[in-house]
This record gives sequence, structure tokens and C-alpha cells, in this order.
Amino acid sequence: MNYKGHRLRHEYKYYINSLVYHELRERFRYILNRDPNMKDEEGYLISSIYFDDFHDSAVVDKMDGTRYRKKYRIRLYDYDESFIKLECKSKYNNFISKLWAPLTRAEYNSILQGDYEFLLYREEDVCKMLYADYVTKRIRPVTTVEYQREAYVHQLGNTRITFDKNIGASIGTVDIFHPDYETICVPLDGDMVLEIKYDDYIPDYIWKLFQSDGMVNCAISKYVMCRDLNRKVRKQ
Repeated sequence: MNYKGHRLRHEYKYYINSLVYHELRERFRYILNRDPNMKDEEGYLISSIYFDDFHDSAVVDKMDGTRYRKKYRIRLYDYDESFIKLECKSKYNNFISKLWAPLTRAEYNSILQGDYEFLLYREEDVCKMLYADYVTKRIRPVTTVEYQREAYVHQLGNTRITFDKNIGASIGTVDIFHPDYETICVPLDGDMVLEIKYDDYIPDYIWKLFQSDGMVNCAISKYVMCRDLNRKVRKQ
């Protein structure tokens, strides 16, 4: 499905406990493939530096259930500075769309130092969009969200299922490479978050894999959870 030139994907999120996790994981073994980026069965580490303005519009839009909203983030995998991505994730009801562009370590450093000028000379739309929102809304990095992702895929429907575990929020600096960078664990309603993404359809036999009484469908935002935790830590 396309909307205003953007390819849309379905996205559903669930809180699950460890019992449901092991039950589903066992089912996946026979039908789904492990994400080839997984180095072992525990998955890989994702670190995402999220942006917001001084009004916390990304938080407010999420809590208000705004039909169309977007978030910018810088994303790394396993602290690998050779592959850094600038992303804009847009949400259209239960559909999502992403734009992204690669960043060098020097460009990563520039953004964290408040220098966005180089984005004007990049060809990618997401770079120009971030620059415009920086100039008009003073958008800037506000928190880092970190978690272990275990991912499974299937070619039909471009289906992708992930378990996001050990979710943490940065305290202090958001710079992942700073020597003082650290995170603290985010309390959840379950042990982890299950996400299901697919294009136009998902085969029935794959959807049936998820039939479990222990799944709680929620409008989950790891970003909002981390911002809430940041505020609580500052008040202590």
C-alpha cells in the first residue's frame, strides 16, 4: 500500500511474558527464518537516539493518538560506527513508513554537537526534512532507547516478527560513544515487546502462530517509555 508516495507497512505491538515468548519462539522454528543479521539466537543490540522539540511534540502526539505523526532517530547496531542510520518513522494509524540515510561518524558527531548545516547538502529527503524541523522547531536529540532484538522473517508479505528485550533508556549523555554513556532498565507491563510487521498481507498460517492468551495488544512506544523514565530519574 502506498500513501503520498510512501510505501506503508502494517505494524502491531504486544506486551508478552517469558512463557509466551518461549511458546512462540518454539513455533517460529518450523515456519520462519532467523534474521540473517542475528549473530546468535539472542539477536543484536539496537541503539536509537530520538529527537524531539522543546514542546515534546513527539510524546504529546503519541499520547493524544494523533493519526499522522513522525519521529526522527539515529540508529546503530551493536555499537558499530561503520553503519549509522538517520531515520524518520512516520505513523498512519496502524501503518508505518520509514525514510533513512546513512551517516558517517563525523556527521553523527556534528548532529550531537548541534551542527545540522551539512544536511542541506545531502540529497536524501530525510536529511532535508530533519534540517527543516531543526530550523523551524529546534528539534534536537533527547534520549537514547536501547534493547536486544531477536528477529524472524518470512518472504510472504515481507513478514517480520521481533522480540524486543531488555529495554533501556539513557541517563545523562545520549551519545552512544561517550565514555560516560549508560542506560537503566525500563519497567514493562510484560517481560518484553513483540512486534509484527508486514506489507499488504500476512499468510493465515503465520498469523495463527500468534494465537495466545498471554498477548496484550497495545499502542506501545519505547520512546515514550524511555522519556517517562528520564523524567522520573531527574526528579529523584
